[in-house]
Amino acid sequence: MSEPQDEPPRPGPLGGLDSPGALLRVVVAQGTFIAALLFYLGAMYTSTFYRYFHISLNSLDLGFGEQVTQSLHLLKLEVLVAAGVIVLLVAAPWVRRRARTGARAYGGGAPPVSKLEVVAGRASLAIVAAGVVLLALWTEIQPYGWVAPLVIAAGLLLSQCRDSAGRRPRGFRRRALPVFVAGAFVFWALTQVTVETARRDAGDHARRVADWTGVVVLSSHPLALPTGGGLQKEVLPGGLLHRYRYRYSGLRLLLERNGRYFVVPLGWNARTDAIYVIRESDTTWIGLTPGTQPRVLGLGA
Repeated sequence: MSEPQDEPPRPGPLGGLDSPGALLRVVVAQGTFIAALLFYLGAMYTSTFYRYFHISLNSLDLGFGEQVTQSLHLLKLEVLVAAGVIVLLVAAPWVRRRARTGARAYGGGAPPVSKLEVVAGRASLAIVAAGVVLLALWTEIQPYGWVAPLVIAAGLLLSQCRDSAGRRPRGFRRRALPVFVAGAFVFWALTQVTVETARRDAGDHARRVADWTGVVVLSSHPLALPTGGGLQKEVLPGGLLHRYRYRYSGLRLLLERNGRYFVVPLGWNARTDAIYVIRESDTTWIGLTPGTQPRVLGLGA
């Protein structure tokens, strides 16, 4: 009489990840989520950055790809920390699936629980309370206010750890709701990091006007650009061979979009001075020159 053999695991409703169709759906869903997140962060960064210079994001007419590219400015330590929590949140279902596989390996019982997991689960409430305290001190902990929602999210995720008996929280209130709220707090933390990073980058950029790309404008008619603050106006010799009569120099380029050049004089102050918009046309020629280059140690005088 033949011995009974173990029954192979049955595939799930979607055929498991071994199915090419299911794997494709997972890749498309995750890719769509990541693209939408990058677009949101890029738009948030760009909007905050140019708001520092009193420029509306709607006036820039940036496309989807350009907005996603702007999100690359966020590849910094604090953003990577928040992204790590997001990865942990997304990976939670996979961890639970592996735990179920481990349970079958132990004859249907729960696998051993590490002391670290038990301690982390017990400390989750204290971590959430610490995050709430930081949230109450919001104005005092700036520019690191993003730490408060991140700590709360970490505490909520740790509440899903197993206890000493190997049991996990069950039900909507103890399982689904904390994970959902943790995701909302992570999203809030990532938004705060984006805004703070954009403000800091804009302030640093505004303090280095001399390093920006230089702009020279030739025009056949005088432009409404007041002299002073480094801006120089020259009247060129007239004649049939001289198409342009006026030359403006001492300008720096902040942004160029669709033939519009947002320029400022060398002595420009971000808080008080205006930004001038010059449109390239048949009567206006715009040239770009290098700005003041940073001096490299050991090179140059």
